[in-house]
Amino acid sequence: MTTQTRTRATRGERFDPASFEAKWRDRWEADGLYLARDADERAKHYLLTMYPYTSGDLHIGHWYAVTGPDVVARMRRMQGLNVMFPMGFDSFGLPAENAAIDQGVHPATWTNQNIERMRSQFRTTGCMFDWSREVVTSDPDYYRGTQWLFAQFYKAGLAYRAMAAVDWCPKDQVVLAREQVLGPERRCWRCGTPVVKRDLEQWFFRITRYGDELLDFSGIDWPEPIRLMQTNWIGRSEGAEIEFPVEAEVVGGIRVFTTRPDTIYGATFMVLAPEHPLVAALVTPDRKDEVEAYVAAARRETEIERMSAEREKSGAFIGSHAVNPMTNERIPIWVADYVLPGYGTGAIMAVPAHDERDYAFARRYELPIRYVVAPASRELPDSEAFVAHTADETLVESGEFTGMPAAEAIAAITQQPADMGLGTAAVTYRLRDWLVSRQRYWGAPIPIVYCEQHGAQLVPEDQLPV
Repeated sequence: MTTQTRTRATRGERFDPASFEAKWRDRWEADGLYLARDADERAKHYLLTMYPYTSGDLHIGHWYAVTGPDVVARMRRMQGLNVMFPMGFDSFGLPAENAAIDQGVHPATWTNQNIERMRSQFRTTGCMFDWSREVVTSDPDYYRGTQWLFAQFYKAGLAYRAMAAVDWCPKDQVVLAREQVLGPERRCWRCGTPVVKRDLEQWFFRITRYGDELLDFSGIDWPEPIRLMQTNWIGRSEGAEIEFPVEAEVVGGIRVFTTRPDTIYGATFMVLAPEHPLVAALVTPDRKDEVEAYVAAARRETEIERMSAEREKSGAFIGSHAVNPMTNERIPIWVADYVLPGYGTGAIMAVPAHDERDYAFARRYELPIRYVVAPASRELPDSEAFVAHTADETLVESGEFTGMPAAEAIAAITQQPADMGLGTAAVTYRLRDWLVSRQRYWGAPIPIVYCEQHGAQLVPEDQLPV
């Protein structure tokens, strides 16, 4: 080894990006480097990143969301494309309203101040944004388009108003999405207040109309697990809607959806979801206190809790009876939390011999259990429901349909209530229509006015925005 000492190179001054960035940002902006000009003859390319909510300051999550799109935008520009890469702000929402109440200012004031600060912070990042295309969703010029789209949905029958059970925060005085109700104690995601259920008139988009289209994967290169997730999320079920007459004169009947109309001869009781509007109409005076207490307790539970197979089934008899349209048998009507309001009609014909949940419920409350479908061997399970259907199963104890293969009986029994004016073949989805009216003041106003004589009326397009 040599003992000769090498002369070290003198280290230069440390590079200070801040001393250069502002100069070049100003230069790029003055030159319009990132402007997407309509008259540009190059092929057009549109790229979009998520518009941030106007929370007041940028954080690492904002930069994480825009870095990838910015890289792609620069690549496309270097490939010779005329790239439009706009930026904007998702500026409506409850946090702005709450902050405005706390500070005693208008939500627009709080929002616009935050936009100014966030815009200046975004500019320091040097992203390839075309700021001439900036979008602010609380700007009337922008949400005029939102209102115009709503009007088109309304005229096409895709927007409608209906009573719905919603999660309500008493403190924020606002409807919450399911994801905003946290934990087994069901607390508001923002303020921690216990959430309650309320029945309110809400606006919906009828997305269930497109359930079948969403199940058509032709031309879509999706991985099989994603297709399965979407299929399960939409949850298409074929069956029948059947009306069970009730003895009470206040209502015409209870409509149920079932995928197994061939088991109707085994329907020995009915169950309504706690949220079903007929509960209040059908409960008898002597059962009212118990039923109301049960309903109140059930509505504090999450759907996951209510659907759990582990917990013991519970319910309350409401004092009224229905009539099985195929047997003319008088059957009791119960309310139970394992029936949900958003699937089917929110009411079921309970067939305990062929449904595990109905079976557990019937055993607890000593309700009749009648097997009406059996394998060719006639060997039925002992002390459990027969749900493991077989290809050779036939109907038993089912009137004129006894002995008919179950697969044939589904269509035949569906037709008979239809001939009586009490049913029809039907398709239902686990997918639910989209509730869109959760905002209060600081949100795009729904362009509907209410007339005492003519009801809901669309605001004319030439008077938008409102």
